Amino acid sequence: MTENLNDFIRELSKIYDPKSNDSFVSLYYSKGYDTKFIDRRIRAIQSVFKGGELQNFNKTMSQIKSVLKQHPNENIAIFASYKNSFKKHVILPMKIENSLIVDSSPYLRPLARILDEWESFTLLLVSSNFAKIYSIYLGKVEDTKKISKDIMNKHKKGGWSQARFNRLRKGAIHSFYREVIEELKERADELIIIAGPGTAKNELIQMLPQKLKNRIVDLIDINIHDENRLLKESIHLISEKEKRKSHEAVKHLKQEILKDGLYSYGIEETLKAVKNAQVELLIIEKNYKLRGWICEHCQSVGEGFKKICPYCGDNTSEVDVLEEIIEFAERTNAEIEFTDDEEIKNLGHIGAILRYK
Repeated sequence: MTENLNDFIRELSKIYDPKSNDSFVSLYYSKGYDTKFIDRRIRAIQSVFKGGELQNFNKTMSQIKSVLKQHPNENIAIFASYKNSFKKHVILPMKIENSLIVDSSPYLRPLARILDEWESFTLLLVSSNFAKIYSIYLGKVEDTKKISKDIMNKHKKGGWSQARFNRLRKGAIHSFYREVIEELKERADELIIIAGPGTAKNELIQMLPQKLKNRIVDLIDINIHDENRLLKESIHLISEKEKRKSHEAVKHLKQEILKDGLYSYGIEETLKAVKNAQVELLIIEKNYKLRGWICEHCQSVGEGFKKICPYCGDNTSEVDVLEEIIEFAERTNAEIEFTDDEEIKNLGHIGAILRYK
């Protein structure tokens, strides 16, 4: 993955065709997941299109297929519109559910869920003379940095006292830790896991500036050579943390409701808040969808079905209301949290912590 997914989503959220509800095609595809999926979806969509709609779809699919040929063994998301001279794609490090969506704008929900569920973090593996810093993004190692130093491990015979030797060795180890810390300052993400054998990791933590200490989410005691197990364990720890975070978000929302604080819940309230850029944190039930409409002319959105916009009289397009709310949230830099917490259903499947009222 060469592009920051958050920036990629935000860019896509600003793109839509105000004159057409069928101009953008979004394909999420995992190679080998269902090899007949794309042809089946193409036939289904072609059966309901005609004229210019069909021509744009066919030419857009030709663009998408050319991208697929360039990345034959990748999990990929492709967004294209021949009519709007638009084509973007992103390689994903995990399998995704296949989907092919035609709409007035790119379909963002799967990407937003990936970004929420696969938090990036920094993993530091350290001993008294060796360190390796991993930058882990979307569940995969993006970059590594090795640091090592020759440290005397045994008492040197011939003139040195044990005490002097120990002081020199301790000084060399601390010098090595300072070098590691400087690299960590440059590379550390918001979440840090520190791992290694014995007491080295704890000694290094004592030397860390408080800002870095505050980012540590866990410690792992592990052999310095057991990197494969370490990577699996650290990714699992971050995944579990994300699950706890989603439940905490719902708990926070309930607390704001109880004290009449900064909140909204339910479709109508939350839609209004997100359109007004009031939303700091958007909380959505993971798999909930709601049929609705959007007027691309005035950007009004509502539940159910309306052929004509009640506000400006223009034609509307059928949409998933939750997808439109996600797009508004991305455009206004709101954080998005997907949850399977049962409590969110009782709050209308969606809610938000607000920046202001």
